[in-house]
Amino acid sequence: MVWPSIALGGLGLTLKTKVGRKGYIILPKAIREAVGIDEGDEVIIEVRDGIVIKPVKKKINPNIIREKLGVHVDKLRQVKGRKEPRPGELATISLEEEFEN
Repeated sequence: MVWPSIALGGLGLTLKTKVGRKGYIILPKAIREAVGIDEGDEVIIEVRDGIVIKPVKKKINPNIIREKLGVHVDKLRQVKGRKEPRPGELATISLEEEFEN
């Protein structure tokens, strides 16, 4: 499960995933939609203090990202039995585990 957090005046989204056998990384649909990445699109991967992945030739509108993530957060809030994770609680869970069941 991806747990977005929208901070005051900013945007934060943290997830943990694994690199697949051929080096593939899964970008969840909510993230792809939020930043406008479609199947077949090229991305730029930058290595700095960490890794940054950006779509090529697309300008990212932070207001659209906030809006799309807000819709996603609203959907998550409607899930029955959902509970907010505590800080660090998801550190040992990978995204692939969500698709195994």
